[in-house]
Amino acid sequence: ATRAGAPARPGAARRGIGDPQVRARGTLGGSVANNDPAADYPAACLALGATLETDRRSLAADEFFTGFFSTALAADELLTAVRFPLPLKAAYMKFANPASRYAMAGVFVAQFGDGVRVAVTGAGSGGVFRAHALERALQASFAPESLDDAVLDAAEMISDLHAGSAYRAHLVLTMARRAVAACNGEVLHRPLRHGGAHAYESPQRASPDAQA
Repeated sequence: ATRAGAPARPGAARRGIGDPQVRARGTLGGSVANNDPAADYPAACLALGATLETDRRSLAADEFFTGFFSTALAADELLTAVRFPLPLKAAYMKFANPASRYAMAGVFVAQFGDGVRVAVTGAGSGGVFRAHALERALQASFAPESLDDAVLDAAEMISDLHAGSAYRAHLVLTMARRAVAACNGEVLHRPLRHGGAHAYESPQRASPDAQA
């Protein structure tokens, strides 16, 4: 079951992950096995520390994703199940391409009893990846402002006609702050802007009908 006991999944399925056609006809396993560098589900698997079951073995998400459209699956290996541990808190935020709705930068944050995991999609030059610097900052204090001094190397980000690498680094930090705020029941209201990656966004408590 993908709904029961997964805090970030229902909201992500309604708004952030995929599109109506994919959610109605596609499969989580198909998206994960394809590993599009801007897809949403690989970030969910990586941040939640999923275990990916095949017809012959079990693979941790950290070893499953190996690059652009590349995974550890053999040519004749079939993905049969994806198992997610239950986090204490989790949220996914993305800045979507207005035409394709694929992530130009998507950040999935998950807090567990023994640590924090942060996965980024749509921005990394090597595909989906864990942002260890952000994890360390959030492990010290799980709050959006803990990321104020975080630094991401723009050289490790994609630069294309949609956004340059420096702006993608800015987007990653902004989406990370918003995801942490969502985990804590808050909303960050300050709009995105071009510029330095350290722009501070003051968190405000979400109203009952606020949308992340």
